[in-house]
Amino acid sequence: MSQISPELRQTIQKAYSQFLEKKALKPRLGQKIMIAEIAKTMGVIEEDDDGKRTSDPAVCVIEAGTGTGKTVGYTLAGIPLAQAAGKTLVVATATVALQEQILGKDLPDIQQHSGLKFSVALAKGRRRYLCVQKLDTLTQSSQSNKDAMGLFAEEGFKIDLDEKATGFYEDMLTRLASGKWDGDRDSWPDAIEEQEWSTLTATHAQCSGSKCAHYRGCPFYRARAALDKVDVIVTNHDLVLSDLMLGGGAILPSPKDCLYIFDEGHHLPDKAINHFAHDTRLNDTARWLDLSAKSLGKTVGTYSLSGKIGEWFEKLEAGFRELKEEQAVMREALLSIADFKRKAESETGRTLVYRLPNGLVPGQIRELAGRMKIGFSKSCDLTGKIISELKTALNGDIPGIEAPQAERILPSIGTLGMRLQSNHDLWESWSRPDAEGEPPSARWIELVEHNGSQDLTVACSLILAGSILRHHLWSNAWGVVVTSATLTALGSFERFMIRSGVSSESRCASVPSPFQYGDAGKVVIPMMSSDPGRADDHTEELIEKLPELVAIAKGTLVLFSSRRQMRDVYFGLDRTQREQVMLQDDYPKQELLRLHREKIDDGQSSTIFGLASLAEGIDLPGAYCEHVIIAKIPFAVPDDPVEASLAEWVEARGGNPFMDISVPDAAIRLVQASGRLLRTEQDRGIITILDRRLVTRRYGQALLDSLPPYQREIA
Repeated sequence: MSQISPELRQTIQKAYSQFLEKKALKPRLGQKIMIAEIAKTMGVIEEDDDGKRTSDPAVCVIEAGTGTGKTVGYTLAGIPLAQAAGKTLVVATATVALQEQILGKDLPDIQQHSGLKFSVALAKGRRRYLCVQKLDTLTQSSQSNKDAMGLFAEEGFKIDLDEKATGFYEDMLTRLASGKWDGDRDSWPDAIEEQEWSTLTATHAQCSGSKCAHYRGCPFYRARAALDKVDVIVTNHDLVLSDLMLGGGAILPSPKDCLYIFDEGHHLPDKAINHFAHDTRLNDTARWLDLSAKSLGKTVGTYSLSGKIGEWFEKLEAGFRELKEEQAVMREALLSIADFKRKAESETGRTLVYRLPNGLVPGQIRELAGRMKIGFSKSCDLTGKIISELKTALNGDIPGIEAPQAERILPSIGTLGMRLQSNHDLWESWSRPDAEGEPPSARWIELVEHNGSQDLTVACSLILAGSILRHHLWSNAWGVVVTSATLTALGSFERFMIRSGVSSESRCASVPSPFQYGDAGKVVIPMMSSDPGRADDHTEELIEKLPELVAIAKGTLVLFSSRRQMRDVYFGLDRTQREQVMLQDDYPKQELLRLHREKIDDGQSSTIFGLASLAEGIDLPGAYCEHVIIAKIPFAVPDDPVEASLAEWVEARGGNPFMDISVPDAAIRLVQASGRLLRTEQDRGIITILDRRLVTRRYGQALLDSLPPYQREIA
């Protein structure tokens, strides 16, 4: 077996030694193991003459606890490895906070102290950049341009061009032309409302690419071109997945030329599943089809479209009217099979859910779905032909339609195509059986009632991401590193490997945290008289115990698994007690954390009541969080259709869904929640878990043992 070259090994070792020396730091065992594991995996990749990997997929999975210094570990190994192979290092995070930390703090620090020479760029999605064509159209004053922006109004193109809006767009155009603005939403001096910004951006389907008159000055393509010239790209999981689903190389460099680092990598399987989930609201889609049909007819008249393109518009209009009728038939058929159950804690009115057992679609519904798929397929085909013809017309090569007209129509048709494709993909899933030997898809319908109106949502989703990640990522990338503080569950990588499709042959390692957990904190499980399974009794006991518990420290974080319980406990406290508590529902996340820090800095006590989104990814070091209180074991909500379908599949294969899914998932959430306590080696504190099932149920010991080695105090 080949080995990493001595020269490359020396480069990595020298960079690490120099970084430690200049920062006056001691080497960390976890970092050294991390660097070695990445080097052993990526340093032996074999390639063909075109630079494409010919050896087995190079995947390295590393669990690195809080305080390891993961960014230092993976960049000091990854940058020399990528540079030596002529590849780009792509660092992808799941949260904006970590992305900002890596860009603004970690990478500049490594550049300054490691001796490594490398360039860095931030990669953003197309929707973060201005579409100059749209801005140009908006600032034109002719009636035809105003009509063009009114086409397909539901797709976000209709805008009231009052004097204020016109001035705003003209200011943008002036700044762009003078070089005072680069077209990036994030560099505009003031906040831009989402509704306002959506009229100024283009999706992949709306963009005419190199045929656009503004291509050379396009902010997105200029930013995209810059990515080919840098050593390190920082981005997010969603953008990498979007690029891979487009075939790779559409936004980022080609996968064969990338060494990917997925930080916060435990999110990757769920992110991938979300990219392949589809849903549609039947009434809403029927209304949209009707409006679009009318708009298509209007477009033909407005622009006097004739020939092939006029014929395609007319066929598309007729197809939309047929699809609207099919929608009504499908709605009645679905309602006839539905056995709705109330969805727990719906936040938007009353929601009832019916999940198809084993994802199996009844014959009548499958036949109707097949007809829907064919209808949307024909519409997608026609839309594709129209888009192709319009792009050709941009060069002035199509008689009967001028380039300015094509430019005005193209964005609307592109958006139309995206929505048609999404509906096609949904009905395709409902019309075909799942592949033999593969996990089934989850399929369900929701009856949503809100403000007196009712609609039926039809949805589908993969239950595991393994097959799509194997196809799009593991097999195509030059190399991949996945790292996080929570990749193992109950001491094993098995859960992550099943959900992600990572091969059992891949290199997996857990590296130790430098924290001395036994000295820094303890886990307390107090005596409780209630069982969390009896929600009302447990809530009453929490109301009774929490005032005394939050008085232990200045900064306290209380984490709930249920919004209802969080709110019931909060409003069950007396007014004086509530004054010390901030409820997550009442503030934007960053404002909540800012106010909490401000109160602690002023010498006051402060307690946050929060849900799962505060159980990971927030940083409250020192006095800001000296006590983490976990209301109960964070088992998943049982009514989630995807998780329920996964449990059903596991059981059908002879497994135990509770022990095979629920307990490992809860173990990871428990570790994430407890990870809010110690953020630096100087931190000290207590974790209190108000759930006696940890000591009374047979799975409790396994959950306790999955936590870092804190002292334990069990009443």
